[in-house]
Amino acid sequence: MIYVAIDGDDIGGKLASSYLANRVESLKATKDLIDLKTRQISELLSSLGYDVLFCAADGVTGALKADQINTSSLYQKVALIGGDDISFSVGVGNSLRESYVALLYAKSTGKARACNFSSIGKDV
Repeated sequence: MIYVAIDGDDIGGKLASSYLANRVESLKATKDLIDLKTRQISELLSSLGYDVLFCAADGVTGALKADQINTSSLYQKVALIGGDDISFSVGVGNSLRESYVALLYAKSTGKARACNFSSIGKDV
């Protein structure tokens, strides 16, 4: 089984900016954009055969009955959905925990990238 954890980058900062500037319309627009992008990513995963386990806020998690996936290809599809509006980081692993650790690694090493748990530390 392959698990993927996908999370929007720097969304908290966008939300904080709206709150601090007291911009209600900006907050609503950000929420609508995040909802749209995560729904599209969820639909992408479903179309690729994934069981979507979680889709809320700026995150999507899915599981696929497979031994391996093309992480780069998946990331390219997710990045196309994000477009110029939102970047996403992707973590891939053989368990829910591994996918989350890989996601944290992707976010801590530059964001807007994908990381497979099995490759952690090999690029250091």
